[in-house]
Amino acid sequence: MAIVPLSGALRDRSGKGPARSSRRDGKIPGVVYGHGQPAVSVTVDQKEFINVIRHVEGGNMIVNLKLGSSEKTALVREVQLDPISHDIIHLDFQEVSLTETVRVQVAVHFTGTATGVKDGGGILETIARQVEVECLATSIPSFLEADVTALEVGDSLHASDLKLPEGVTLLTEGDQTIATCVPPTVYEAPVAAEVAPTAAEPELVAAKGKEDKEEGEEKPEKGEKEKK
Repeated sequence: MAIVPLSGALRDRSGKGPARSSRRDGKIPGVVYGHGQPAVSVTVDQKEFINVIRHVEGGNMIVNLKLGSSEKTALVREVQLDPISHDIIHLDFQEVSLTETVRVQVAVHFTGTATGVKDGGGILETIARQVEVECLATSIPSFLEADVTALEVGDSLHASDLKLPEGVTLLTEGDQTIATCVPPTVYEAPVAAEVAPTAAEPELVAAKGKEDKEEGEEKPEKGEKEKK
């Protein structure tokens, strides 16, 4: 990994007020810590930092931070963004030695099409998109490649299956699943339940029978006496 030059300045004051003032002036407030030294408040030019980070491949960046007459080699540990505007509002730099190892998270890039997806209609599920490794700062890989081509339905890819560059040690548990090919989801339409015929209510049946009986009786002729 290349070391990127970056200009900065020491901050005399820390806190929310001075930090907001720095951002109004086009600066990004930050802090440098590590190597057993007290944390130092700094600022870097916003435009310069954005231009630098655009040309860095991967999620880790090593900078040669120039602060007045001194320089510090540092790993950009955290970039804080405003949740609404997504502007960079703070930076954390960890001072590192080029002869000592560091622990970092490295992105996993999945390549290929799983056989279980292509031929078996399965679905590839990615479980983890980052793993933790340890190496020299200058040996941090931009990403690690994971080929899923051989995965059949029911197969999984684990962290231990990743091919690591020389000098890079995997810290994530080797048996951690990072991708798996699962069977396709089968949707079964619900079967409508058969509805049993409803028996007629007794009162209605009785009423209907009475009505039929009355219609069946003959009315006596006029002047004819009903037989007792």
